[in-house]
Amino acid sequence: MASPTSRLLELLELLQARPLATGREIADRLEIDTRTVRRYVGVLQGLGIPIEGQRGVGGGYRIRPGYRLPPLMLGDDETVAVVLGLLATRGSGPDATSDAVAGALAKINRVLPSALRRQVEALEETLDFTATAGGAAPDAAVALLLADAIRRRRRLRTAYRSFSGDESERELSPHGLVVHSGRWYLAAHDHTRDGPRTFRVDRMWRTALADGAFSPPAKGFDAVAHVTRSLAGVPWRWKVEVLLDLPVDEAARRIPATLAELADDPGGTLLRMRVSSLDWMATVLAGLGCGFTIRRPGELRASVRALAEQLAAQL
Repeated sequence: MASPTSRLLELLELLQARPLATGREIADRLEIDTRTVRRYVGVLQGLGIPIEGQRGVGGGYRIRPGYRLPPLMLGDDETVAVVLGLLATRGSGPDATSDAVAGALAKINRVLPSALRRQVEALEETLDFTATAGGAAPDAAVALLLADAIRRRRRLRTAYRSFSGDESERELSPHGLVVHSGRWYLAAHDHTRDGPRTFRVDRMWRTALADGAFSPPAKGFDAVAHVTRSLAGVPWRWKVEVLLDLPVDEAARRIPATLAELADDPGGTLLRMRVSSLDWMATVLAGLGCGFTIRRPGELRASVRALAEQLAAQL
């Protein structure tokens, strides 16, 4: 059974969400009688919340027009952390969970200061997750800046450090934010390199809005698909091609899109990967539970053979 405190909060939320609520509507929603509704309204009025009552047909209760509750007492970092947790839950939960998350986000947005609310709404609209989302967010100011730039179609200037440690200045038109395996990635048009690129957000610094024309994404652009293709094509030492004895849809269920490129082939599914270790690649193939034919590199056969001998010895 709900406590009086939780019912008071639910009543307050109901009055914020509706321009007018009748005593019967409130009673049905809170599962109380109309006399208790009047008592709860009195409690809220005693706390300084200006609830007005209107008698007669079509009457009810409302919060005085123009009144706003005090801002939610969270810092920017705390707000972003809460919103990210809700968004990640929405992406992985059932429909019922998604409805609950939407309600929670609406409540948070309703009591945020207007400037922060606009930024948080931009983050909700522009952030996507892959199936393996999770991990810590970057600095809140950076996350909000990137989301706001995507939403408003504003150009960015940033310093960037590549995987190899090279540093450069970039001019970007940001198209989407994606979280994958605890890492944040920005899909953008790189004006410095004149093409689409993917950037690790934690390798960006001195990021700020810039002047100049924004280059919009292509029609139907999918930030998650762009980032997963980019990650699958990272240039490691070895280029691997293996024909899997699996239909392509089944292979896609067993192999993340960020790990490999998969293509339909008359003999099954052609897997293409770039890896730094052939021994590690051998363990990936062993874990697929299907037959396969190595096309390249030839050195991978030795790694597979060594793994098979090691497993046989353990038996």
